[in-house]
Amino acid sequence: MRLIIINAKGYDTHTLELNKTWLAGLAALLVTVPIMLGVSAYLLATLFSDTVVDSSVAAKWEQQLTEQKEQLELVNTKAEVHLNALTARLGALQAQLLRVDALGERLVDIAGIDSDEFDFNLVPAVGGPEPNDVDLSVAYQPPSFSSALDELDQTLANREHQLRILESLLDNRRSVADTSVAGRPITKGWLSSRFGQRTDPFTGRLTMHRGVDFAAKEGSDVIATGAGLVTFAGNRWGYGNLVEINHGNGLVTRYAHLKEIVAQKGDIVKANDVIGIVGSTGRSTGPHVHYEVLRNGHQVNPAAYIAKARQ
Repeated sequence: MRLIIINAKGYDTHTLELNKTWLAGLAALLVTVPIMLGVSAYLLATLFSDTVVDSSVAAKWEQQLTEQKEQLELVNTKAEVHLNALTARLGALQAQLLRVDALGERLVDIAGIDSDEFDFNLVPAVGGPEPNDVDLSVAYQPPSFSSALDELDQTLANREHQLRILESLLDNRRSVADTSVAGRPITKGWLSSRFGQRTDPFTGRLTMHRGVDFAAKEGSDVIATGAGLVTFAGNRWGYGNLVEINHGNGLVTRYAHLKEIVAQKGDIVKANDVIGIVGSTGRSTGPHVHYEVLRNGHQVNPAAYIAKARQ
């Protein structure tokens, strides 16, 4: 191959003879140099870019890992505190259950009730038709520590229910044996509120009514239901004008909301003696007598004592 080189002025020329070897080398050089430059540039860019990305990502991951460790330690601390609290609660409930069972068995023994008839180791029999709105699609959940506590709470509720029944049985037996108190505290009137849970007439909330109410005509007589000593005759918050009679053997009766008090503290009264006049003093909605029976300082249902007058 011949190359003719002409200078810029056009009058001077040079001739260059190129053989095939020179042509092949020149072609290889023109092809190889761009490729090498491209590969080198790519490698350099990749090397530096990877170094920058790796360092920033590693630092970010390390920061996230540190934060997650701190959060995990906080969760573990809270879980340990909650577990200790639940364990203490479980121990207290178990101790309470043992005390309740021991008391129940003692009361059963005192009352002379057959152990087969009133067994504290058995759950009270309950039942009823299945509600129509039961969701049968709820998935089964394995029992948990909280479930164990809930189950123990339910057991305590069952024991408390059994003790209430036993207390009622003992009160009925004692009232039958005790002849010092019997009948109603009025000669004319009607039972307007029973002993037990009721809706409070002032607040509308469910409360415990620890006596019975007899509605009667204002000004009518209030009589003692048994012989005893008048230990209180005056005004007491909530009760209004109140007479309290001690009948001995731990038995006390109260007569509240009186318009007037006839008996005085220290008087000895007999059954059917007039001790006051029907009124509506204190926390009352109308003329009536609030009648309570206390045994050993605790209000009990007066129904058994009132019913004895009709036997």
